[in-house]
Amino acid sequence: MHAWHVSMSQNVPPVQSTVRRCTSTRPEDALLLCCARVCTDAERSERIRALLQHDLDWEYLLSMAQRHALIPLLFRHLNTTCPEAVPSTPWQQLRQRFHSNARRNLSLTGELLKLLRLLATHNIPAIPFKGPVLAVAVYGDLTLRQFVDLDLLVQPQAVLQVKTLLRTQGYQATLPLRDEQEAAFLRLHHECAFAHPDGVGCLDLHWALNRRSWPTPLELERVWEGLVPVVVGGQEVLTFAPEDTLLALCIHGTKHLWLKLQWLCDVARLLGTYGSLDWEHAMAQAHALGSARMLYLGLRLAHDLLGVALPEEVWRRVQTDPAVPRLAAWVRTLLFQDAQAVPGILHTACFSFLALETLGRRSRYLCDTLLTPTTFDLALVPLPTALFPLYYAFRPLRLSGKYTLRLLQRLLGP
Repeated sequence: MHAWHVSMSQNVPPVQSTVRRCTSTRPEDALLLCCARVCTDAERSERIRALLQHDLDWEYLLSMAQRHALIPLLFRHLNTTCPEAVPSTPWQQLRQRFHSNARRNLSLTGELLKLLRLLATHNIPAIPFKGPVLAVAVYGDLTLRQFVDLDLLVQPQAVLQVKTLLRTQGYQATLPLRDEQEAAFLRLHHECAFAHPDGVGCLDLHWALNRRSWPTPLELERVWEGLVPVVVGGQEVLTFAPEDTLLALCIHGTKHLWLKLQWLCDVARLLGTYGSLDWEHAMAQAHALGSARMLYLGLRLAHDLLGVALPEEVWRRVQTDPAVPRLAAWVRTLLFQDAQAVPGILHTACFSFLALETLGRRSRYLCDTLLTPTTFDLALVPLPTALFPLYYAFRPLRLSGKYTLRLLQRLLGP
């Protein structure tokens, strides 16, 4: 494995292909896609200038940029290309949001470094990922990526100790559980969210990277031995290697239907920044963990929508999976849809079924979705440990009631 470094070198031959348009035809969406692309050539700058000649709906554009977490990139590209073409009011709004994001990022970065030092004093290994680490490693600038929380991976046996330490720093679980529910929660789930009362930010504490029914991007027994350094805020921290980060990004994006352009931009930036990626290792690990289709989908979308150049052999493998074009087309229809029409559980399940590669994995996913109690279920109906199995009946009953009510509301009106 290699250490992270910030470089714009690209050592792989590009695939000559026309970048496919999203299903949206709005100039605002085209401008956002243009600003999300990695390259900074004259052609892209000219394209931005041309799009700014349209009578743009700036309220819609800023709303969509916020939804896709691309405020920093939109501001940076407009500021370096032709800020004078942006009307005064939306320009001030965009600038204010950019600086607000920068301040929040700096604050969260300071909080992350403080927590890492705290855990180190108690000899607790912890891996930061996403958030500040990803911003520095693949964007080369802490202010160019939006994030609102921190992510830390710890070993399962350290979770309870870490939770105690977090409470000493003012953090509280967003959905607190009783002691008798704690052990069951740790067995069934892989993360817990904490909020700081001073508004410093939120922390997602992980002890695995996915639920049991979903592919994990890393063999956790190995990952602790394959960490690489990245300098964040003047302090060196250890995080996942680029190949592991790529898999994690593609699995996470697929899990959430790639509804944010930022997730695709993360993939594109990683590939553009880290030219010496070990593709054989990445693809071999993806196949071994049952996540090759998710990797291929992320690469296909980054290529089609953001113009990412891929090695010819990698592109050939991406094209061999017949489900990937269907999934990619599905994502393109969702990217700029009405924000009120967020895909529900049935839509998500259908997408996930197609993304998962084996019948066994699909069966586990279905059982996990329908039966395994979530944090919300545990908090909604507190049950003693002896009655915990009742949650496996309660969850499908709650879901059936919830979606039956929604169906009736659609049929009968308000």
